Amino acid sequence: MDVRTSLAAQGYAATRPAVGANAVPDGPAGALAATARDFAATVAEGEAVAKAAMVGQADPHALVQALAESQLAVETAVTVRDRVVEAYQEILRMQV
Repeated sequence: MDVRTSLAAQGYAATRPAVGANAVPDGPAGALAATARDFAATVAEGEAVAKAAMVGQADPHALVQALAESQLAVETAVTVRDRVVEAYQEILRMQV
């Protein structure tokens, strides 16, 4: 293989978007994926702080704050889900 074609292939690979587990697509799908990842991280953080508080390694203030953030994240997710279901039902009711 010619060295110049190898360098060209490396240059092309560097300009392509990353493909893998951490790759985030552009547009609404990417925003939804990022939101889901943030939601999961918030809930996981709340669980970790709760476990630490159970064994006496976290202060009560951190526990209350983490639980409040988790509660807000879950309430937001439920509200978004309800709105999506409502929009879907409205689409189904439309006259064809």
